Amino acid sequence: MAVKTMTRPGTTEIRPFKVEIPESELKAMRARIAATRWPEKETVPDQSQGVQLATMQALARYWEKEYDWRKVEARLNALPQFMTEIDGLDIHFIHIRSKHEDALPLIITHGWPGSVIEQMKIIDPLTNPTAHGASASDAFHLVIPSMPGYGFSGKPSMPGWDPQHIATAWIELMKRLGYARFVAQGGDWGALITELMGVQAPPELIGIHTNMPGVYPPDIDAMLQSGITGANNPLASLPSTLSEDEKRACEQADFFWKHSSYALEMGRAQTLTGLADSPVALATYMLDHDAASLKLISESVAGQPRGITPEDLLDNISLYWLTNTGVSSARLYAENQLSFFAAKGVTIPVAVSVFPDELYQAPRSWAEQAYPNLIHYNRLDKGGHFAAWEQPQLFSEEMRTAFRSLR
Repeated sequence: MAVKTMTRPGTTEIRPFKVEIPESELKAMRARIAATRWPEKETVPDQSQGVQLATMQALARYWEKEYDWRKVEARLNALPQFMTEIDGLDIHFIHIRSKHEDALPLIITHGWPGSVIEQMKIIDPLTNPTAHGASASDAFHLVIPSMPGYGFSGKPSMPGWDPQHIATAWIELMKRLGYARFVAQGGDWGALITELMGVQAPPELIGIHTNMPGVYPPDIDAMLQSGITGANNPLASLPSTLSEDEKRACEQADFFWKHSSYALEMGRAQTLTGLADSPVALATYMLDHDAASLKLISESVAGQPRGITPEDLLDNISLYWLTNTGVSSARLYAENQLSFFAAKGVTIPVAVSVFPDELYQAPRSWAEQAYPNLIHYNRLDKGGHFAAWEQPQLFSEEMRTAFRSLR
């Protein structure tokens, strides 16, 4: 067993949880890394053919010879972790209550290829703000769940766990924890799930924050997605009335859709069986999420870390490997029928943080249209798709500012 719960499961029971990976699993992982059969070197001098061979070989050498999973396991087990069953599925979550009793409850949702590992750097700044130069009045109680099919949560055995279902489950989780008033945050899949919580708008949810906002007008979003195959150029058909920021956002979305083949592949998750067979195949696939992140990651592996270290990367990748969730996590791409980027009709208070290396920079004009109750909009000077992981201080400051008016 890779995990351990401390009590017998019950329908609504909240059970303490500890991570316990057998040493045999770690030895087997290292043996598989050592046995990797490598391809030839890429034929170009850049990353246009994907993750470069030198990057992966350097990361694999470190993973096999030096990386220590027990360090992150100990950090996880130092946190209050729990399991609870929602709609027949075990949901794993970290739950840290601030020492400041007036703290605002906040549920934060990760994305792919992320996990609760992404949020570990922001736990202390948000729950213990006085230790980080902030005020006690800015404190949060944090709930950080693992999505179904991810990390230590259960793996759905049948269809139905789409983003809407997860949003409903998160609302139930917060109610089960006794929170009658809370806020929510997310990026990547977490952004979509958080917005859908906002669409459902239970009375307990008083506001949301997103660092990947769904702001594109639906007609423009559909037009941009029509260019995925490269059969047409949607940019040539854009309205002439768009501002420079809006045009730039369209160019960025067009680039993403034309380079997002991984998302299409993951819609056929079972074809990705190799992700369950080879640690290096899993790692390579996870690193190639978007151009800006891959550049940052490659520089980090080459000895120039900018926020996300090789250790960070391997903590997250090892979590996927040791829980065998490469394929189960991918199924969410088949479950989802909604656009990531299009406006959803959220009317409760919304805060937006725009990081410069995100997939796109959401224009303020579109954010104001998408969110009639926009309470915060800020463009940051650094940070990308994995903002909480890469820039925890900036991210924490954004959370405090974003929700201050709702306390």
